[in-house]
Amino acid sequence: MNLVEKSSALSKVLHLIDCLSIVGFLWILGSALDVSWSDHYSFLACQSFILSYCTFYSFQLYRSWRGSKLYKEFIVIVKAWGATVGILLFLFFVFKTSTYYSRSVILTWFGLSPFVVFALHFLVRQILHHIRKKGWNTKTAVIVGADTLGIVTAEHIEHMAWAGIRVLGFFDNEERVGDTLRGKPILGKISSLAEYVKIHRVDSIYIALPVKFEETILSIIDATRTLGASLYRVADFFNYTQLNSEMQFLGDMVIFSFNPSPRAKRYFDIVFSLAALLITLPITLLIAVVIKLHDRGPVFYGHGRITAAGKEFKCLKFRTMHIDADKKLAEILAKDPAARKEWEKTFKLKKDPRVTQIGKFLRKTSLDELPQFINVLKGEMSVVGARPIVHAELRDYYKQNAGLYCSMKPGITGPWQIGKRNDTENYSERVSLDTWYVLNHSIWLDLKIIFKTCISMIKGSGAY
Repeated sequence: MNLVEKSSALSKVLHLIDCLSIVGFLWILGSALDVSWSDHYSFLACQSFILSYCTFYSFQLYRSWRGSKLYKEFIVIVKAWGATVGILLFLFFVFKTSTYYSRSVILTWFGLSPFVVFALHFLVRQILHHIRKKGWNTKTAVIVGADTLGIVTAEHIEHMAWAGIRVLGFFDNEERVGDTLRGKPILGKISSLAEYVKIHRVDSIYIALPVKFEETILSIIDATRTLGASLYRVADFFNYTQLNSEMQFLGDMVIFSFNPSPRAKRYFDIVFSLAALLITLPITLLIAVVIKLHDRGPVFYGHGRITAAGKEFKCLKFRTMHIDADKKLAEILAKDPAARKEWEKTFKLKKDPRVTQIGKFLRKTSLDELPQFINVLKGEMSVVGARPIVHAELRDYYKQNAGLYCSMKPGITGPWQIGKRNDTENYSERVSLDTWYVLNHSIWLDLKIIFKTCISMIKGSGAY
């Protein structure tokens, strides 16, 4: 069974069904809200059918969405229907016909119609996905380039089995014809690509060559563009993805940000921090009063730490040490070689005489870090991230991973918090945890870390 050759006819059928669903939904709403169907509604139905037919086509809603994300198709549906609604509203205004319609029917129809159309498209997608997973309705593709970029491209296509793209093999300039790569054969040298496409059915050609092969890439495009196969250039951005980067747009120009700040993570940080500050406000006020009454010193302590791009900021905490803590530290390190060695290794002292009694409790429960939610709101930290560190730590321990660390904001908590926390004596393990998080972070991982952090706070393990 092959629907590829019939895709144009299927698109036309889906196009008609979409327009009929718009009209049908209007009728259903009228019936559900007990509105009598008049000639005005019939005329509106005809108008909406014609307009939606034109706008849906104009917005290229029926192009191939094979391999595309669902939300992208939904956005196009919203835009196309938005254009239809705009024209209808203009006609209402010009001909003064809005009074003939029920406001609840029209507003509901305007608002929910994109979801009706999207539901139809989703159903069609699911049917096609099922068909393609069984090996039917597939498109064939070849990949030009058998190095890392080509292999990644092939693996990516294979992971999208529902897209129905079958990779026939690779073309490469190396003398490897007949060899296999990830289970796919090397079909020939790049110079033989055009002849292969002429003889065999190839729907798509993916050029996965590094930028340095610009002349070769241009010659491939020139030789195969008229042979009936769709041409795609796989961007040579693979190495950048290993550096925690994010593709962005500067106008129409594609650029890479090496200090990405995902919107979803930032929104989560703001909402979570506001909620945390409001919920803990009574505790915060109580802690502030106790600290102030203890020695009349400042309630907060700000220590210089590093955020994204290596910028320094004041990381806030409730003050847990005596007022002259910095002076006392210098004296301790000068008199106690063991303490100096421990400080140089971990930048902490397990038995720190500078810590007050209330400070020991705050550190044990991690309540001393509550003010850091203010840092989060200011955009200097995230709720979850790598450990907040100082420049000396970055220079002496992170070394080749320093760039990765500075690509994100540090977190109030992170994988180090739910693991051994301060019990980790091997600093390289801390660096590994931070690096792992930077390369693997996600909202779901953040939620998991927050949940485990709460458990660690209750146990009080590893904190001092």
